[in-house]
This record gives sequence, structure tokens and C-alpha cells, in this order.
Amino acid sequence: MGNFRGIDVSHWQGHIDWAKVKAAGIQFAIIKAGGSDLGCYTDRRWEENYQGARESGIAVGAYYFCGPACTTEEAGQADAKRFLALLKGKKFEYPVFMDVEAQAPYMREGTTRAAIAFCEALKKAGFYVGIYASTYSGFQDRLDDSKLTAYDHWVAQYAQKCTYAGTYGIWQHSYAGEVPGISGNVDLDVSYKDYPSIIKAGGFNGYAKEGAATLPASASAGSTKKSVDEIAKEVLAGKWGNGAVRKRRITAAGYDYTAVQKRVNELDHRKRKAQAVYYTVRSGDTLSEIASRYSTSVSAIQKLNATLIKNVNQIQVGWKIRVR
Repeated sequence: MGNFRGIDVSHWQGHIDWAKVKAAGIQFAIIKAGGSDLGCYTDRRWEENYQGARESGIAVGAYYFCGPACTTEEAGQADAKRFLALLKGKKFEYPVFMDVEAQAPYMREGTTRAAIAFCEALKKAGFYVGIYASTYSGFQDRLDDSKLTAYDHWVAQYAQKCTYAGTYGIWQHSYAGEVPGISGNVDLDVSYKDYPSIIKAGGFNGYAKEGAATLPASASAGSTKKSVDEIAKEVLAGKWGNGAVRKRRITAAGYDYTAVQKRVNELDHRKRKAQAVYYTVRSGDTLSEIASRYSTSVSAIQKLNATLIKNVNQIQVGWKIRVR
């Protein structure tokens, strides 16, 4: 699967035009629900952002900012209870996260216990839960990360490359992104997992677990068996589902799942390669910032624009450059 472009937002972004955000190519948004760092509160744009993102067709996740006192098992459970109240009645295609950044490093052991208690409470309630923290000041200094491998990780590191050594599903790579529909800067993220498929298939986050479903007409009894190429094209058209559900359906229909998926990947790569993406350079832009915004590298952009960009440190306002 390819990578997925996302943002994370709170009331600090003000009113968001979610239709413009969607049109800009943003595929998911992780929205602040509330926190316990300034008393216990609900983010004042929580409901507005949740509804706006969903109505625009953007996949949604959520996070809860745990305050400096969240350093005991009891505190973790209390924050989880408050978070669950904010999540009630809603569906999420991305994980729900505990945000760890306010606790003192010397409370590392207690913060780890709080994180486990928080995550286990969310899991017990049927949610796909994860932890947000920075590579060093979070997962290294404030948490005993060796005890948290059971939970998905959303890692913050503002650099050309994420150097976190463990397994992670989402990388927050910039705090200064610019996205149409949002005034000012916004955090930019890239997801490396097809969370919507994982969550829906597993029955998490308000979704019923996917079971046996009606197969495409090509899989019905007595029908003529199709080629791997034909089935792969049906997969890309969304006719066979995603993840484990897709594998189960294709196998049940008598096809070689490995061969089909290999062809799907080939066709998807060809399609993505053909869909070039361009960006018009604006005042203050640097090639490094543009590369980060589109989850690529400076050298890759220069290669795509070899006749235009001779010096990576010199780009001109108004240039229309290919970024993918």
C-alpha cells in the first residue's frame, strides 16, 4: 500500500474549510478531542472539526492531551474515561491516541504505567488505540517504550527522516505545514498503514466487525474464472474489499491471493507514477520544506525538474515544479 497524507488539528487552527482540505489531497485528520493539561476540558472545536472532516469524506482519528499529572495508573484510567465520553457515539477510521508530552521526564516510570492503563481502557471499550510522542523527549525520555509495543505509535520528529528505531504507523513530520482551507500553519503527518481497512475489518472504533459479505459477480458459482489481471483491476475498483477481508474473499473464490496482490501493486504503482503532482513556488518557500510537505526528498524533486532546478538552494517564486 502507498502512504497516506494527513494533518492533526485543534482549536488553534480556528475555523477549517474541510472541503478545501479534502480537495488539497489530505486523506486523514487526527482531531483533538480534549485534554487534562489545563483542568479537564473538551476542545472547543472538537465537534465542529469532527463533523466537518467526516462530511467532507476525510478519514478521522482523535487524540487526548494528557496533562502533567497523568503519571499514575489511576490518572491514566481517569483520562481514558474522559476521552471515552468524548468519543461516544462517533466512528473513527484512524486510531485514537494518548498524547504524551506534558509529563516530567523524572516521572517516566509512572507515565508509562499511566499510558498502559489509558490504552487498556480504550482497548477494552473496543477502540484501536495508540500513543503520540516525540522520538526523543517522548518515547525515550518520558516513557519506557519497551513496555508499549502493544500499542500503535504516532511519532513526532521534524526532520527529513524519522529516526525512531521502533515500529510506528504515523509520522508527524512538520509543525509548519500550509494546507488550503486552514489559516496559518498546521501539523503534517504521513501514515504508513491502511488504518481504515484494519479498523473496519477488526470491528474497532464504532464499526461492526466485517464478516462474510457478498462477493463480486466474478466469484459467483458457475461463473467463468477470470485472469489475475482482471481480478487485480476489480480490486483497484474496490470490488473485493481491503486487508484481511480482501484476502479471504479472493482465496474463497479460488484465486491465488499472492499473485493477485502482486499484480495490484504493479498496477497501482503504474497509476501513481502517471499521476504527476505539481506545486507553484511561493515567497519564503525552500525546497527542503516543499519536499517535507509532500513526503519526498530534495534530490527526488530536483531529479524530476532537472532542466529547471540547477541549484537546490535557489528556487524562484512562480516556478511550477513537479513534486511527485
